[in-house]
Amino acid sequence: MDKSGKKRILLKLGSNTLTKETNHISRGKIEDIGMQIAALKDDYEFIIVSSGAIAAAKQFVKLDNHDKDVFVKQALASIGQPHLMRIYNENFSDLGLHTSQCLLSYSDFEKKQTKLNIVNTINVLVKNSYIPIINENDTVATDEIQFGDNDKLAALTAVLLNVDILIIATNTNGIYTKSSIHDAVPETISLVTDLKLLEKEIGDSKSSHGTGGMQSKIEATAIAKAANIETWIVNGLEDNFILKALKNEIPFTRIL
Repeated sequence: MDKSGKKRILLKLGSNTLTKETNHISRGKIEDIGMQIAALKDDYEFIIVSSGAIAAAKQFVKLDNHDKDVFVKQALASIGQPHLMRIYNENFSDLGLHTSQCLLSYSDFEKKQTKLNIVNTINVLVKNSYIPIINENDTVATDEIQFGDNDKLAALTAVLLNVDILIIATNTNGIYTKSSIHDAVPETISLVTDLKLLEKEIGDSKSSHGTGGMQSKIEATAIAKAANIETWIVNGLEDNFILKALKNEIPFTRIL
C-alpha cells in the first residue's frame, strides 16, 4: 500500500483477454477494463502490463514475410503498439482516465540506476492519476515474443513497484486441477501456498494468441511470491472480472 492509503494492483493483460480470443483487439473488453478501473480508483491504483501490439497490427497489415519469424513479429509489434495505445487512450479517456506508455526491456531490470528511474517515473505518473501501460520493448527484445506473453515482465515490474496484488488475466478460471481437466469438468484450484504442488497440476499447453501457457504464469507467480506479493490468476474474458474477483464472485486461483 502506498502513502495515499490506496492498494496498488498490477494488472497483466494477455493477448487472449484483449482480443476475447478473436483475431483483433476488442474495444469492448478494453472499455470493460476501463470501467472497472474507474469504479475502483478511489481505493486502488492500477498499473497495466499489456500485450496485444502484434494482434493490433494484424488488423491493419499483412507483412510479406513468414509470420512465424521473430523479426517479423517485432516489426508487427512496432506497427501495432501505437494502435494499441490509441485504443486504450480513446476508451479510457471517455471514462475520465488518463493513460501513459512505458516500454521496458529485461536488461532494464539488471541495472540499479535504470530500475530506480522506472520506479520514480511510474510513481510520478500514478501520483498524477496517469495509468502506466507497460509493454515489452518488442522492437529490440525478443524474450516475451518467443516465451512469455509478458507474464515474467509483469512479475518483475510488480516486484519493482512493490504492488499489493498482481492480477494475471487469462482465458481460464484460474488454474485447474489436472484430474478435473481429464474429466472434462475443469475445477479451479482456489488457494495455493506451495508452488511445488501447483507445478504438478499444470499442463504445458500454450494459449492461441499469446506465447504464455500456464507454465509462464507459474514462473511469474514464483517471482512475485518471493517478494511476498499475492498473485491472482483470473478469467479476463469474464465481464467485470476484477470487481468480481475482489468480491469473490467468480472462481479464480489465488497464490499467497
